[in-house]
Amino acid sequence: MDEVLTAAQIETQFESEWVLIEDPQTDEALEVRRGKVRWHSKDRDEVYRKAVEFRPSRFAILYTGKIPKDAAVVL
Repeated sequence: MDEVLTAAQIETQFESEWVLIEDPQTDEALEVRRGKVRWHSKDRDEVYRKAVEFRPSRFAILYTGKIPKDAAVVL
């Protein structure tokens, strides 16, 4: 995909998936606002493998689903 999508469009098109975004445009808090989707999958590891394969100079990986309440998030 070469089209730049907004974060809202990405969340709508790729619901509950991991998304590799090349050249993300971010706000002051470094939240992704838009970018070019390079790969998407329900399998997180597949998206990370594609990031290694493509080697984009700048990228972000988003998860567009809901995080379960009993899950721990490490930043």
